[in-house]
Amino acid sequence: MGRVGPVAAGESSGSVVRRILLGSQLRRLRDSRGITREAAGYSIRASESKISRMELGRVSFKARDVEDLLTLYGVTDEAERDSLLGLAREANVAGWWHSYGDVLPGWFQTYIGLEGAASLIRIYEVQFVHGLLQTEAYAHAVVSRGMSGAPAAEIDRRVALRLERQKALVSERAPSFHAVLDEAALRRPYGEREVMRAQLRHLIEMSEQPNITLQVMPFSFGGHAGESGSFTMLRFPESDLSDIVYLEQLTSALYLDKAEEVAQYEKAMTRLHHDSPGPEESRDLLRGLLQLS
Repeated sequence: MGRVGPVAAGESSGSVVRRILLGSQLRRLRDSRGITREAAGYSIRASESKISRMELGRVSFKARDVEDLLTLYGVTDEAERDSLLGLAREANVAGWWHSYGDVLPGWFQTYIGLEGAASLIRIYEVQFVHGLLQTEAYAHAVVSRGMSGAPAAEIDRRVALRLERQKALVSERAPSFHAVLDEAALRRPYGEREVMRAQLRHLIEMSEQPNITLQVMPFSFGGHAGESGSFTMLRFPESDLSDIVYLEQLTSALYLDKAEEVAQYEKAMTRLHHDSPGPEESRDLLRGLLQLS
């Protein structure tokens, strides 16, 4: 599938995944027929780059375009056509975060959709506590620091979006969440002393949830497998969708799903899990930091 690109606003979590799935199936059908992207684009009155964006799940799908492509690719079975057209309809369903479009970068919308659809989320974080584990006060301090000078209303909106994302961890279909936090993320202060103390208490509480595994990589270990910085790995219940590595940058993000790239991050994540103290010992580390704070 290659590198997943930004997805437009207004999607449900599942629709992001369905868009990527539909795009990959259309690419498979085109390749099997030996049809070029240019020829496919001509058939739907579009450019070669439009076909490329469709196959990468970067744009919405019009039913007429999908129908014409299926005809071009020789898909005549009604059941198969109906299945793929149904996928196209589901890929255009609006998501809960549509109302946050005024404060939500386009490149991050993709991540929210994928995060909400994942069955397993694994993260390594070094700068601060991961967004899904932040208290409201800590999140406010993080956003305020990162957006110095922004209007209070915008900061509040961004914090509200972060808190809305957290609901997935306690929902009926909550994913498994495995977090490795570098000790640096826990010692770097955001907000007043009590904000940090409340954040540490929250981490201890969240780490006891059955779907959450929290480990702390201590300074005392020295150099470790997370040397390249923070990253997130997402796994999905759909067997057709490969694991995705999310790498956030200052003004954009990368979504990697090439097998060889994912394998490298899988190796690093496995080492981080192995080398970090286990969940109970990590809770003891959190309690120790709480006593020192």
